[in-house]
Amino acid sequence: MTRESGASSLRPGEDVDVALMARIVEGDEEAFGAMYDRHATVTFSLAVRRLHDPGAAEDPVQESFLSVWRGAANFSPDKSTVQTWLLTMVHHRGVDRIRAQSAVTRRAAAMEIEALVGQDWSDRTGDVAIVNVQSERVTAAVDALPKEQGEVLRLAYFGGFTHQEIAEMLVIPLGTVKGRMRLALQRLRQTVVGDGAIA
Repeated sequence: MTRESGASSLRPGEDVDVALMARIVEGDEEAFGAMYDRHATVTFSLAVRRLHDPGAAEDPVQESFLSVWRGAANFSPDKSTVQTWLLTMVHHRGVDRIRAQSAVTRRAAAMEIEALVGQDWSDRTGDVAIVNVQSERVTAAVDALPKEQGEVLRLAYFGGFTHQEIAEMLVIPLGTVKGRMRLALQRLRQTVVGDGAIA
């Protein structure tokens, strides 16, 4: 299902984020503060789960919000929600820190991709997500997914949320979340694994 443009087609709360982003583009510090208040808890929670260190988790969160301040004009509500955009940035910055501490071989990354598209993800959290995967091909494949499918995939694997939590967050039925996840993984499998990209 493709959403129409405009605030009236946005989910509750999403229109607030879009409005705040528009003000941040104009350099509105108050709007930036409001954005931080709305999303600081969930982004910090993700960083802690990834790094297992509250102290270390502060940096990727701060860097991600700084990216929002500096690059608000790059945000597109047609591609993602603000929260998903933020969680993705925090995830990638957390990965950068993990990689700085321990090099990951190409084969190890390939194995994680295989695990992502090959396992039964009935309702697991992101603790077993693709933490160390930085494949440009996988990133491109996820970005190419329809917005609704890419959104639930990012929230599950980058954000670490269960299907039920995603349903509550996005205000959609649980069955819809599972359906979108299934379609997203099928597309990802066809794109990344089907062509032998990680063999």
